[in-house]
Amino acid sequence: MGKKKKKSYLPFRLNILFIFVFALFSLLILQLGVVQILNGEEAQKEIKKTIDTNTKLPVPRGLMYDRFGRIVLDNEPVRSITYTPPKGGDTAEKRLEIAEKLANFITIESDEEELLKRVRERDKKEYWFLFNEEDAQSRLTSEEKEELTAGEQYQAMLDKTTSADYNEFDWNDMDLLNVVAIKKELDQAFELSPHVVKNEDVSAEEFAMVAEHLYELPGIDASNDWNRRTVYDDTFKNFLGRISSSNEGIPRDNSDFYLTRGYSRNDRVGLSGLEQQYESELRGLKEEVQYTTDKTGAVVGMQSVVDGQSGNDLILSVDIELQQKVDQIVREELEAAVTESPEKNKFLEDAMVVMMEPKTGEILAISGAHYDRENDEYRDESFRVVYDAHQPGSAIKGSTILAGFESGVINIGESIYDRPIKIAESVKSSWRNLGPTNDIRALEQSSNVYMFHIAMRMAGATYQYGEPLYNFNWDTFQTMRNYFHQFGLGVETGIDLPFESTGVVGTSPMAGNLLDFSIGQYDTYTTLQLAQYVSTIANDGYRVRPRLVKEVRKPEPEKEKLGPVISSFNTEVLNKIQMDDRYISRVQEGFVDVFSKGTAANAWGDRASEYKMAGKTGTAENDIYENRALVGETENLTLVGYSPYDNPEVAFAIVVPRNGQNTGLNPHHTIGKRIMDAYYELKEARAKDGINLDLSSEDNDENEEEITETEAE
Repeated sequence: MGKKKKKSYLPFRLNILFIFVFALFSLLILQLGVVQILNGEEAQKEIKKTIDTNTKLPVPRGLMYDRFGRIVLDNEPVRSITYTPPKGGDTAEKRLEIAEKLANFITIESDEEELLKRVRERDKKEYWFLFNEEDAQSRLTSEEKEELTAGEQYQAMLDKTTSADYNEFDWNDMDLLNVVAIKKELDQAFELSPHVVKNEDVSAEEFAMVAEHLYELPGIDASNDWNRRTVYDDTFKNFLGRISSSNEGIPRDNSDFYLTRGYSRNDRVGLSGLEQQYESELRGLKEEVQYTTDKTGAVVGMQSVVDGQSGNDLILSVDIELQQKVDQIVREELEAAVTESPEKNKFLEDAMVVMMEPKTGEILAISGAHYDRENDEYRDESFRVVYDAHQPGSAIKGSTILAGFESGVINIGESIYDRPIKIAESVKSSWRNLGPTNDIRALEQSSNVYMFHIAMRMAGATYQYGEPLYNFNWDTFQTMRNYFHQFGLGVETGIDLPFESTGVVGTSPMAGNLLDFSIGQYDTYTTLQLAQYVSTIANDGYRVRPRLVKEVRKPEPEKEKLGPVISSFNTEVLNKIQMDDRYISRVQEGFVDVFSKGTAANAWGDRASEYKMAGKTGTAENDIYENRALVGETENLTLVGYSPYDNPEVAFAIVVPRNGQNTGLNPHHTIGKRIMDAYYELKEARAKDGINLDLSSEDNDENEEEITETEAE
């Protein structure tokens, strides 16, 4: 018998393992079937899930027109390259990658010197950090890693980065500088908010190249943008103001104010002048866009949800043609005064003018020229009209006379003997001894002594020649200032600008200073305040708010056509002088005599009667000190006036400070005559041409929202 063969079989444990593995695979296949068959559609939706986010895009700002409908401030279309980061933002490495690609198509700055200025030390450090993050982190101490926040740690690492570190790169390489400058712009962008990378001098070739390669430039777009353009160059530019660039955005120190009103951080806003004052009107209605992003945050689509609308347009009170002429006159006369008497006028630097309608407060022209001695050039610095204050001299004597009338210390027609007065050792007098002088002649011949007696009487002082003033009431300073305030002297005029100076109030209440105050040689006032003062007298005692904007209108697609009126700013009376109308009439009569036979008669000649002039001249001593040493004796020359005196339609104030003494020149009178010539020549020419000076129409009346005339205390 042969040997019996042994039977072969798997061990029991191995069989158990196979069964367990088989069960697991069966469960996995079952689960996959459930996902694919029962939940497949839902899973696919989750994969394709996107997020819709709305953002608002800025629209062109409103335009500005002069009082006759001529465009003064326009929007100029420009090509623009923008970057819109995805939701959650891009990493620094991703932005660098985009910058490197974009640098193949645009040059952020064509001028090499300007490009070098753009890339600063911090930018070089941040570029080095991108390639050496581990090295930079190793320089932090353990305390810094534990105690500092992520942002503070980053700043600490930059602080520890040396020039030897970042100079590993060749910073003379313009291509490298271009990349870093572009990345710097990308770094400033906020998520889902377009940030302008370049909109100055984007060439047609750059624009086309970027547009052609958008598919490889995530977040980059080539679109049309706009910049502000002053149509008449620098004319009136100081008051038009400026707006921030898209890279500046909203002011950081007031960001909450703008963000709560629907602004984005990189929105352009008015920063000065009318751009700032009328920001809410000029900004317009933003276009609302819905961005669709995938799960990675990349923008995969966009659509407009709310159509945007350009900002409203402003109709200014200014006559831009008159403004140009006045600017030229002021500059020419300032230059003539400087060059014709260079030694005596070595401190003369400014000349300022305001022309306005006394009955409405509408500013017709507002001008100021400044001579920069260091660079020997003349500049338009008309902002000085509302910023700079000077002692006006006798121009304010109309206020002093009226204060005397109302306080009861003088009567209409009362005569005072004009001869020098002496208080202790101080002698004060008029420009010459005028003898018996009544109120009108005191204005006509600009009597200082008449004003001194008004001030002393109001103070209740006892005057004896050569003796100190006894029983002097120190409250008289404030009493006289309160009278002056009624004319706009020493208080805000209320002009529609973000800022105006109210002048400087003297702080030494000595008796002699009160006398100086009464003749305009103590407190200081702006040229605009003087214009409001003389307008108040011309306007029978009604002080009106000066305005640079007449109307707000809806925008029209055609710039040459004005839209319907949204709001119209009617005359706003701030206060009525609390004085008898007879007193105001007496001052008006004295102002007429100033030009017909008084201190302005010789300078104005036939123009005084031709234009029916009324007003007041002024001269204030203005000694110049350096390190408390007297270095020059100068005079502030002023002139205020209005025309025609029987129905005033234009008032003006002229200030030429720090004019040399005894120069033989009268720039304030020369400026005055020439600006009045310009005003009436333009008026006559327009009348002959039949130009309609009224911009309103019947179609616009129903849309007009009038501002009710108010009367303030």
